[in-house]
Amino acid sequence: MLKTLRNAWKIAEIRKKLIFTFLMLVVIRFGSELPIPGVNTSYFADFFARQSTDAFGFFNAMTGGSFTSMSVFALSITPYITSSIIMQLLTIAIPKLEEMQREGEDGRKKIAEYTRYLTVGLALVESIAMSIGFGGQGLLIDYNAWSVIVAVATMTAGSAFLMWIGERITENGIGNGISIVLLFNIISSLPEDVNTLYTRFLRNSKNIGSAVTIFIIMLVIAFAMIVFTIILQDGERRIPVQYSKKMVGRKMVGGQSSHIPLKVNTAGVIPVIFASSIMSFPVVIAQFFHPDYTTIGGKILMVLNSSSWFRPETPWYSVGMLIYIVLIVLFAYFYTSITFNPLEVANNMKKSGGFIPGIRPGKPTSDYLNNILNYIIFIGAVGLIIISVIPIMVSGLFTVSRLSFMGTSLIIIVNVILETIKAIESQMVVRNYKGFLND
Repeated sequence: MLKTLRNAWKIAEIRKKLIFTFLMLVVIRFGSELPIPGVNTSYFADFFARQSTDAFGFFNAMTGGSFTSMSVFALSITPYITSSIIMQLLTIAIPKLEEMQREGEDGRKKIAEYTRYLTVGLALVESIAMSIGFGGQGLLIDYNAWSVIVAVATMTAGSAFLMWIGERITENGIGNGISIVLLFNIISSLPEDVNTLYTRFLRNSKNIGSAVTIFIIMLVIAFAMIVFTIILQDGERRIPVQYSKKMVGRKMVGGQSSHIPLKVNTAGVIPVIFASSIMSFPVVIAQFFHPDYTTIGGKILMVLNSSSWFRPETPWYSVGMLIYIVLIVLFAYFYTSITFNPLEVANNMKKSGGFIPGIRPGKPTSDYLNNILNYIIFIGAVGLIIISVIPIMVSGLFTVSRLSFMGTSLIIIVNVILETIKAIESQMVVRNYKGFLND
């Protein structure tokens, strides 16, 4: 990785793109420190400190801490991510959008345009809900129509501006801009996480020996999780494909060998996000009504709350983890089923004269791909479960707040870094080809 960056820095064209990306990230960090006019910037930090759930922990990590500090980038790019997922699902459900996607570059541009409109709409709805719902409870210093309008306009504009920055990075920088922005927001919380570990295990500990041991164990677990995540994200099953020769004019063409790469983690981080959202939704809603956790309803909420899992004093609450695991597996199969169609792949192979050695074209190929895919999805889901559950387990056993760079965030970090490095390498390869042709 460092060697790739060092070699890329020597190339003037790529160096300009790296500098442009860095400057855009500086702008993002600057905006993350600008408070929204008329807003109590410490409101959400104090509010969530009083709650018994860390359901907003991942959301705050995705915003780089801008949410709890209520800066102009409080919503960050989460509306864009949500709208992208919605558009992806609608593309499968609505034939017109699916046809538009198959039109090539023009169709993708139209879908990207619809995604932008949906992003602004979601940001507007979220900012209105926050400004009106929390405005009278202390979020707005002066709760009136003007302060609500200012807060709504600022948060919506901030989210739209981040989306614009992400697209500019994609065009003029390195890698996928939206992913780079998300990665930068998550990494920006790393110093605070390190300080949390230092304060919890070293500064405030009476037994330094045991505290250092626990601290080292957590570092080893973190390193092992990073290595495991890299293996999971980079792993793939390659299905060999052979293309038959055919006569074109007086020459025989074709006959080359290729492969279909099936990623082990076919659904990415989506199953974990969906499962976490479903589990945390009733818990978050209940917080506004100050539930009594001694009642049956309150105990059910504690079962759904991941913050109460693996607590030595209340081990029975960890039953909720089983529900969480089942949801991850179900969403892994569901999301993969709508994003990868074995029958369509088999038909496309048949039309182009391709076949899997030992498997007949058509439905037998589709069934073969489907069987392999089901096996791979399960392995990927187990990997996601390990990555997402271990941080919860460590948090419960050692009574420490969830680290923002572990679990779901770690999958995002590793995936974005790997994809960015590949993007840099591909640009270096393209430049070498251009240089060869120019010579």
